[in-house]
Amino acid sequence: MKAKRACESHTIMNELILPNDTNMLNNLMGGRMLHWMDIAAAISAQKHCNCLAVTASVDSVSFKHAVKLGDVISIEAQVTRAFNTSVEVRLVVSAQNIPSGTTIKSNEAFYTFVAIDANNKPQQVPELIAETEEEIALYEGAMQRRQLRLILSGKMKIHDATELKDFFYGVGSH
Repeated sequence: MKAKRACESHTIMNELILPNDTNMLNNLMGGRMLHWMDIAAAISAQKHCNCLAVTASVDSVSFKHAVKLGDVISIEAQVTRAFNTSVEVRLVVSAQNIPSGTTIKSNEAFYTFVAIDANNKPQQVPELIAETEEEIALYEGAMQRRQLRLILSGKMKIHDATELKDFFYGVGSH
């Protein structure tokens, strides 16, 4: 299976915030935002995997700034690392108020997707080639984020999380 460059999975999705998307304060509803983020992440994951990919986990999503009625959001999604049958996707959401010309970063999150074959079974994914400084930094941090997800879900014991130990205690101290 041929490795793929990180930029090959890059996806940008834009949405105009309409009244049906907002709450009573005229702010974008969080659930709608999560829905759109999941779609953008799925597109990015499937571009990398060349097959269907399903959401396995969503890291904490922080809502830094309210997105207002009439704003345009841009959801950027890109695979940051490929594991055996899964990929981590980073999402960054920006909100633009076109009349004022302002853009703010609204949200950021990491999603994990599992590649699925024709029998709905996990399948191998291509390796990821990180090239830019940012891609390399995200790639290197992905193993720590993955181990934290596995610990929190009960799928890994803390003493097996070598990357996290190295982060907290320094390399080789475990």
